[in-house]
Amino acid sequence: MSDWLHNLPVPLMALVIFAFTYLLAVVIFAAVAMLATGERAASFKAISPGMLPVLGIIFGLFVAFVAAQVWNDNDRAGAAVRSEASALRAVMLLSAGLPAEQEARLRDLIRGYVDQAVKVEWPMMARQQASLRAAPAALADALQLVVSLTPQGPGQQTAQREIIAALGSALDARRQRIITSQAEVNSVKWWCLYLQAACVLLVIALVHCGNRLASGIALGLFATGVAASVLLVAAHDRPFTGQISIGPEPLLQIMPGEPASR
Repeated sequence: MSDWLHNLPVPLMALVIFAFTYLLAVVIFAAVAMLATGERAASFKAISPGMLPVLGIIFGLFVAFVAAQVWNDNDRAGAAVRSEASALRAVMLLSAGLPAEQEARLRDLIRGYVDQAVKVEWPMMARQQASLRAAPAALADALQLVVSLTPQGPGQQTAQREIIAALGSALDARRQRIITSQAEVNSVKWWCLYLQAACVLLVIALVHCGNRLASGIALGLFATGVAASVLLVAAHDRPFTGQISIGPEPLLQIMPGEPASR
């Protein structure tokens, strides 16, 4: 599905999806009504209504199949952001066990990393342009700073070891975050979903071709269900894109005094 649709507010996205689905239903209704004359009408009426439950179940399975991927992608993305924030929060807390100069430097690096992630990486993830080619400079510097420390006593040694582990966890969570930002339902699945919906709409129109009012009502009801299903999936399709997306609030909350907003 195209970028411009994913970036629309949910009400406008709903308008586009419902309009397209209703247009599809109207085209099918008009085509069947025009063709349902003479012998063709008798042939249309001979189609068994028993096809509708089967086609409807297949459409429902298609929706469930696509939705399962979307929910899984969103769960993974949310878990990655929370894990990243948790690891960075651990670094902030453990930094109190380091000498004052190194503590201040480490906090500044974490603050710079969070600022970079929010202002640069999040917009890039929304456009699916974020890349793992370059490591985040702030976290790399933080890791180098902690590794180069000479611990003074078992307390600093423990803090150093735990901070290194937490920074590694934050880097791994960032990788997962960027990987899941590329997730989306591919065009083949969307085409198959709408093709199956069109098949159900066509059979509804054929079965009810002798009663246009009944046909119109049935088509309208099923088209509404199709549009609602597509809207639900499309609004959550890309974890970091659109009005309903995963934001950087967990990262912002680890920095005391920082505003928790984009």
